[in-house]
Amino acid sequence: MINNRRDFIKTVGLASAALSLPFVGKTNFLDGSAAGKKLDSFGLQLWTVKEDMAINAKATLAKLAKYGYKQIESFEGNQGMFWGMKNTEFKKYMDGLGIKAVSSHCNFKDDFERKAAEAAEIGIKYLVCGSVGSQKTIDDFKKINDEFNKAGAICKKNGIRFAYHNHDYSFQPLEGLVPQSVMMEGTDASLVDFEMDIYWVVFANEDPIKWLKKYPGRFRLCHIKDYLKTDAGTASCDIGKGSINFSAILKEGRQQGLKYFIVEQEEFTGSTPLKSAALNAAYIKKLVV
Repeated sequence: MINNRRDFIKTVGLASAALSLPFVGKTNFLDGSAAGKKLDSFGLQLWTVKEDMAINAKATLAKLAKYGYKQIESFEGNQGMFWGMKNTEFKKYMDGLGIKAVSSHCNFKDDFERKAAEAAEIGIKYLVCGSVGSQKTIDDFKKINDEFNKAGAICKKNGIRFAYHNHDYSFQPLEGLVPQSVMMEGTDASLVDFEMDIYWVVFANEDPIKWLKKYPGRFRLCHIKDYLKTDAGTASCDIGKGSINFSAILKEGRQQGLKYFIVEQEEFTGSTPLKSAALNAAYIKKLVV
């Protein structure tokens, strides 16, 4: 993630993901032609409801629990990963709602030892770098690999894991190489995992299934965010109203090591963040993968 994701979408320009590619097609449910099962649990990235969280974090979390979310992924905003609460207070409140904080995006370059220890204390499994931004050279990405390995070592020392969340820029060739591959092959698999933001993979005109197969066991978390292409450009939308075939992608993902399935949405045309969060939860409950 970046500080203003809606502005990011506007400034990167209009991308054209070819609708004929195998990973794009109306999001669908199981039609009986293949075996599958529903997800036991799924989460929400709190960026989706960041305005509501800023107003009243506890009330917003209570609503998410009623919608059926069993997990959340936090992020480090102005109120911190724990939304103005101590880490143990945050966990106690979440326990009362029947929700677990499984991960959080955070700044891994600032006071990371403390963040890793506090996250581990309350059972958070992953701390995630949400973005490093586009870089000028491949060597820049290689330097980031070294930083990721160091962050991963800090997490490992505390009994948790470190991961990187992609945007589209890491799939844009640079100096004849694809930065996403450079990052995945240049980091220590015992220290660093990856969170696949499926929307941004599709935005980059790439096939999520191919990436899952190419790097089995490396993508451990994912963002379930649908892709809508209109005359005005592209945006994320309520799941099921876009073009991504999540049933196929998540089924493959489970076979390749995906463990955490996290809903996220950034655009809310004709809706509100909480309303979309409720609709997305209802959709995911029925999805067979």
